[in-house]
Amino acid sequence: MDTPISLLSSQLICCPQLPLAVYQEIAAHLRQVIGVTVELLPQRSRQFDYAQSQVGGLQIEYSLHTDSLSLQRVEQILAYYGDRYGAWKSLEGQG
Repeated sequence: MDTPISLLSSQLICCPQLPLAVYQEIAAHLRQVIGVTVELLPQRSRQFDYAQSQVGGLQIEYSLHTDSLSLQRVEQILAYYGDRYGAWKSLEGQG
């Protein structure tokens, strides 16, 4: 039996050139994982750039009921898209 996470936690990540539709697809996949909620973050760029994503990133939140199997599934989903579109970057500490 998996041990649930004891504290609610969150993760802020981005892939700077990831298209809006792909961010939406990733969010839809992650929302299917038990104990996980996902929000798309707004783009905070001060200057428009066609090469940049229309989304600022993802906020992934883990509930008290998120088990290790769910965490593993999140990592698999992120790895799948990361392999195809580029490495994920942490937004922790940026504001």
